[in-house]
Amino acid sequence: MNSPRIRRAIISVSDKLGLAGFARGLSEAGVEIYSTGGTRRHLESEGCTVHDIAAYTGFPEMMDGRVKTLHPKVFAGILCRRERADDMQALAAHGIASFELVVVNLYPFEATVAKAGVTDEEAIEQIDIGGPSLVRAAAKNHAEVTIATNAAQYSSILQQIQESGCTSFELRRRLAGEAFAHTAAYDRAIAAYFAREAEQGLFPEVLTLSLHRKELLRYGENPHQQAALYCEAPVQGAHLVSGRQLHGKELSYNNLLDLDSALAIASSLQGAAAAVIKHNNPCGAAFASTLREAIQKAMEGDPVSAFGSVLGFNQDVDAATAEYLATPGLFVEAIVAPRFTDQAVKVLTTQPKWKNNVRLLEVGQLEEPRPARHYRYIQGGMLVQDADNLAEVDREWQVVTEVSPDDNLWAQLRFAWSIVRHVKSNAIVLCRDNALCGVGAGQMSRVDSVEIAIRKAGPRAAGAVLASDAFFPFPDSIEHAADAGVAAVIQPGGSKKDEEVIAACNRHRIPMVFTGRRHFKH
Repeated sequence: MNSPRIRRAIISVSDKLGLAGFARGLSEAGVEIYSTGGTRRHLESEGCTVHDIAAYTGFPEMMDGRVKTLHPKVFAGILCRRERADDMQALAAHGIASFELVVVNLYPFEATVAKAGVTDEEAIEQIDIGGPSLVRAAAKNHAEVTIATNAAQYSSILQQIQESGCTSFELRRRLAGEAFAHTAAYDRAIAAYFAREAEQGLFPEVLTLSLHRKELLRYGENPHQQAALYCEAPVQGAHLVSGRQLHGKELSYNNLLDLDSALAIASSLQGAAAAVIKHNNPCGAAFASTLREAIQKAMEGDPVSAFGSVLGFNQDVDAATAEYLATPGLFVEAIVAPRFTDQAVKVLTTQPKWKNNVRLLEVGQLEEPRPARHYRYIQGGMLVQDADNLAEVDREWQVVTEVSPDDNLWAQLRFAWSIVRHVKSNAIVLCRDNALCGVGAGQMSRVDSVEIAIRKAGPRAAGAVLASDAFFPFPDSIEHAADAGVAAVIQPGGSKKDEEVIAACNRHRIPMVFTGRRHFKH
C-alpha cells in the first residue's frame, strides 16, 4: 500500500511531554504544523513555527475553547481519500489542505475526577469533544493518515518520517488500534463517572474497567503461562504499580502478588513494622521501636518458611536493617518499602550471596487505605466486592468470657486481629510480644488450622494470643489452644455453638473477645 508523504500535521494536546522536540523534528523534516491555542503558544515559546488553526479555518476559537477544531476544513483534510478524484476535487474547490499526521491527546478527565473535592462543573469541562473526534477521524483514515495519541509514539513516527518522508502502513495500522483503545478508555472513564453519580456509590448496571499495560512479565504462576502487569489510570497512591525498582531481576507474577501482600500487612501496622511473606501468606510479622528489631522478630516467627521470602516494610530501610538482612544464612527474594537509604542499597546489593538477584522496590510515602473494590475473574464473568480495608473499631468489641484480658493481652489481641485478616481462610494466627509466631492458613477445617498454628509456634504458643478470621463452629479448637497454653482468644463470634465455645474458654479461664466482624480471605 502506498504511503503518502507527510506534508502537514495537526497538533492539539493536553499533555505536552516531549512535544517540543517532536515538533522541531517534524519542522526540520519539512512538515508544516497547524495547532490550537494552548498548544500553539507552547510550541511557539519553544521556537517552533506553527500555523494557527483558527487563522486557517477563518473561524475563531470560542466558548473558552469548547469549539476550536470542529470545522470541515479540519476534518475534510483528515478524512479525504487521496485515490478518490472526487475527494481531492472537493478539497480543491473549498480551499482545504490535506493533513497526513494528527497528534492529539485528550483532556485529563480521569486525573481530574480522581482529585478529592472535584466539582461536577470541573469534571464536565474535562470532557473532550474535538480531541476524540480528531483521533477517530485520523484512525479511521489510517490507510493514509498517521495518528499519535501519546508521547511514547513520537520517536518511531519521527524516525520513519526522517528516513522516508512518510510512515509505513504497519505503523499507521498499529497506531490506529492504539488510538481507538485510547478513546474507548476515555469514554469508559466518563461513563463510569456518570454511573457513580447515578448509582450513588452502588454497583453500576454496566461495569467498565480501563487498564493500561505497564509491562510484560517473564511468565505467570508457572513457566508455561504468559503474563503481564496492567495499571489503573491515573495511578494513585503508594503501591507496587507506581513503585520504582532499584535493583534485581525482573519482578515475576508471583513476586508481585507476594509484594502486594507484604506491603498491605506492613502498612497496616503502627511503629516500625515488617512483614515476611511466603506463597502469599505471612510467615512472620512484627512491629518494634526500630525497623531492624521489627524484621528480626518477624524473621524469627518461622525461620524455615522465611527462607526465600518476600519482605515488606512500612518505613524507609536503613543501613542497620540491611546489615541484619545480610546475615549469612538469610535469603530474601524481594523487598518493598517506602524508600531505601543509599547505604542500605549498597549493603543489600554487595554483601549477601543473593546480591545480584534481590529485587528492591520503593513505593514512596505510605497512605491510609482508600475505599476500593476487588475484582476476581471467574469463568464467564467477574465477582466484584468492596475491599476489606475498613478500620477496626475496638471499642465495639465485646468480652464474652468470665475473665477479661489485661492490658498486655489487649495489645496482643489487637495486633493478632490486624494480622489474621491477611491470612488465607480458614485463618488462625498466634502472636506474642508484638510478633507473629504461628500461622495456620487455607485449611478446609478450622481445627486443622489451629493445630498447624500451634505446631508452628512450638513452645512460644504458651502465653500467646490466638486470632481466628471467622467463628469457631465447635469448641474443639479451644481445647487444643488451652492444651498449648494460649492466653487469650479473639474471633468474630456468630456460631450456633458460641455458648459451647465460650463455656470451653471459661473452663480453662481463657479470656475471649468477639469483634462482630469476619475477615475471610478466600
